Amino acid sequence: MSVPHHGAMATSTGSGREPHSDFAVMTKGLTKAYGTRMAVSGIDLAIPRGSLSGFVGPNGAGKTTTIRMLLDLIRPTAGAGWVLDKPLNRPSEFLPKVGALVENPAFYPALSGRENLRVLSRLGNIADDRIEPLLEMVGLGERGDDHFRSYSLGMKQRLGIAAALLPDPELFILDEPTNGLDPAGIAEMRVLLQTIAKDGRTVLVSSHLLSEVEQMCTHLVVIRSGKLVFQGQVSDLLDAQNVEVTARPEDPADLMALGILADQLGKRATVVNGQVTIAASDDDFSGQFNRAAMERGITLVHLSADRPRLEEAFLALTDGDNESATSSSHNG
Repeated sequence: MSVPHHGAMATSTGSGREPHSDFAVMTKGLTKAYGTRMAVSGIDLAIPRGSLSGFVGPNGAGKTTTIRMLLDLIRPTAGAGWVLDKPLNRPSEFLPKVGALVENPAFYPALSGRENLRVLSRLGNIADDRIEPLLEMVGLGERGDDHFRSYSLGMKQRLGIAAALLPDPELFILDEPTNGLDPAGIAEMRVLLQTIAKDGRTVLVSSHLLSEVEQMCTHLVVIRSGKLVFQGQVSDLLDAQNVEVTARPEDPADLMALGILADQLGKRATVVNGQVTIAASDDDFSGQFNRAAMERGITLVHLSADRPRLEEAFLALTDGDNESATSSSHNG
């Protein structure tokens, strides 16, 4: 699938030329090679400002490598990039405005959550009055005085998010923030990220939980084998997928006639479990099919039109890789 064009960009990592300010992150041909292995191969990102963007791909697709390049943890082999309109090779100009949670957060076990944040605020010359609102935001207001070592995994992740938000960043990047969390913790994380995005920040989150990405993200980036295969609105990707129309006749003897009817209307149909399933390009086909069945004297007792979920769209984009983004292991 083609990637939307987002306008001209500078072609050198060291260029001071700034891209369009509508995007919090932009890259042009961003590449990272380890010897002969291409971890990331020429990707062009365009993450809109103020978006809650999902970053997905099969295990080893290059998501973590890309995030590390954006945070200046590793250097690109080739290509250009800008974060908050500043080039990647000038990290001091954009990193103070970026919050990130890339690995398990590290805190002093013997200190409370509140004390850990106070240490970080003083190290960063940040006013202490940000601590209490952040503890409340991440749901730790009543546990702020408990030692960090007593926190559950979900609480540790939420304290890590509070720490990353201390400098009030414009851009917030998270790499697999739901790893290891139970369903309740995953739901809490989803609500928290939506709350953060509502404040006007840009949030970029990599995740292997496609159902969560579908629920919380408006923008989506999909990579496979280090290459960009889709970028755009989640709704655009889902709308581009075939609609699955399912029909069941009142008289089972009409099943084959329904299959033939779908073929006559130019659609591929399969007959399974007493019903006909048809791959259609849009929702309107169900009405057309219903009218055509009535004209032939066939009464339908069931007719539905459903678009695939993000998981099906993802598998179509990535050719159904076995190491899919729905697995529970960490993605590269």
